[in-house]
Amino acid sequence: MTNNNRHGERNLSAPSQRLVESNGIRLNITEQGNGPPVLLCHGFPESWYSWRHQIAALAEAGFHAVAPDMRGYGKSDRPEAIDQYTIFHLIGDLVGLLDALEAPTAVIVGHDWGAQIAWQAARLRPDRFRAVASLSMPLRPRGPARPTSMMPQTADAQFYQLYFQEPGVAEAEMERDPRITVLSSLYGISGEGAAAFRAAVARGDKVGTPGMVPRNGSWLREPVLPPTLPAWLTDADIDFYAGEFKRTGFRGPLNYYRNLDRNWELMAAFTGVTVKVPALFVAGDHDMVMAAPPGIEQHIANLRQFVPTLRDVRILPGCGHWTQQERPGEVSAAIIDFIRGLPD
Repeated sequence: MTNNNRHGERNLSAPSQRLVESNGIRLNITEQGNGPPVLLCHGFPESWYSWRHQIAALAEAGFHAVAPDMRGYGKSDRPEAIDQYTIFHLIGDLVGLLDALEAPTAVIVGHDWGAQIAWQAARLRPDRFRAVASLSMPLRPRGPARPTSMMPQTADAQFYQLYFQEPGVAEAEMERDPRITVLSSLYGISGEGAAAFRAAVARGDKVGTPGMVPRNGSWLREPVLPPTLPAWLTDADIDFYAGEFKRTGFRGPLNYYRNLDRNWELMAAFTGVTVKVPALFVAGDHDMVMAAPPGIEQHIANLRQFVPTLRDVRILPGCGHWTQQERPGEVSAAIIDFIRGLPD
């Protein structure tokens, strides 16, 4: 991969990286191809690398694929203050990225946290984001109360996003062994991990409640590790992610979760605003996020209500949460078909 900094010298026939100034910080972007821009926004705990398959496919299809390390990740800047990771900062980063690219508009694609950011970017700035594709995460409207007040908890356990709230706690655990953290995260809610969990339940094995962290334990108290790596995941992939987080830590990524209540307050003025640009949704039927209440069918029904411009829904049999990595060919084809069907 080449690293070119001057706009005029970039050879976009191969993936290249550069730092761009955006919204008061520097974002590292990986890009390839020439044509209409497509922004690819990753989730937690990932990086631009989660789009490695789509970058090449989009470039070959005639698009300019641009995958940033989101604020707090990889080679992008990592502000220390928690309040520097609000939804407005994250959308502002992407608007600034379009300005740096000298692109009036772009199609925005997101996965996991990147999907939530993509939905809100398209909802609030349809003048800059002409279409949106979301993977694995439906648009969720603003609830009646602060998100953390509605998260499940018992005397013995709490939802993992509550566990993430206290600065320093989850960081210490996750940074102890970034390789175990990444591998457990990627396998645990993959299609293979979900199948293994259901098999354990069917056998009557003692298993924890998905998404819950014991109050006297930790998120990775019993890391979910595969007997062998799934076909879509290699040792080199794990090495890349682990190397990034060993260098950067997890504070920036965890700060996204620490702004959930602040985002709820900031978004009050936009209650009821729907997405008005063409939209695509792709998810796996083994995704534990989609399986969570109210269930995959109701999630999609709600999505059609909040996104009246939804053009297509693709549900991938046997696929878990890491959609674009588990099913790269199908996801790339869905995104390309969607973009090619957009009005000029």
